[in-house]
Amino acid sequence: MRALRKAGAVLAVCAAALLTAVAPAVADGKDGQDGKDALTEAGTNFRTATGLDQGEKGTASASTGDYLYWVVPVAAGQIPTVEAKLELPDTATRHGRATWQLDVYDGLRRHQPCASGSPARRADEQDTSVNLSCTLRQVRSWSERWSNDPLPGAYYLRLTVVDLPEQDLGLPIDAEITTTAHDGGGKHADGGELAEPLNPSLRAGTIAEPESEAPDDTDSGTGSADSGEEPPHAVAEPEDGWGSGWWSDRWVWTAGGGALGALAAVGGYTLTRRPRSSGAGSGRPPADG
Repeated sequence: MRALRKAGAVLAVCAAALLTAVAPAVADGKDGQDGKDALTEAGTNFRTATGLDQGEKGTASASTGDYLYWVVPVAAGQIPTVEAKLELPDTATRHGRATWQLDVYDGLRRHQPCASGSPARRADEQDTSVNLSCTLRQVRSWSERWSNDPLPGAYYLRLTVVDLPEQDLGLPIDAEITTTAHDGGGKHADGGELAEPLNPSLRAGTIAEPESEAPDDTDSGTGSADSGEEPPHAVAEPEDGWGSGWWSDRWVWTAGGGALGALAAVGGYTLTRRPRSSGAGSGRPPADG
């Protein structure tokens, strides 16, 4: 019995030690999969871009020369700002200066110019990091077809190096990127609205099967992708929809202009109707009697 008790005590101690060692690893693994600050992947092209929400930080460990892609939703009336930070390889392993560039594309893959910021920067050989930023023009709710105005939908962020010594290709880098936006006007600011946002489908080009050839899914309990379900898109619709607000800054200017016009009219009327003072200097003839 003593031997059995000793064996049981030893097994209990071993089990406790094992659980203590495994618990942090499981927690770390869960945080790495579900935590918003633990996104350590980036796509290598438009179709594989990693989706982010506004304000969510995306990180990636990659090699110098890789093209890193993320995609984020932006609503009408918003002015988005993209900020990126690169941790460069060890200075002892680099052979010269390198130019890093941040590009932003809309849902039609049209390159959108930055209204402000520093989308391209040259890192000297002794620099350990480089910061990039790009603030786009205000996203419009509608525009002409020939225009390159930013429209609501998915926005692709691309980070890469465009000029460097060939010997530095493949050196390890760490990247961080974040997109924030503030409202510059509501979805009614442009006098129109798109029928659909520029949000590409992830299964573009698929052809639905005819109804007569469609499989019967009533028994299996699973739906078909061609049974009327909307295919997945590059980004999910924002909580407040693709219009950032019900108001328009045009309304503010219109109301302000109307109020100023009314005040000017009242002031002018008061000045023109002000009675003149009586007396010799008034220019009026004296009263009879």
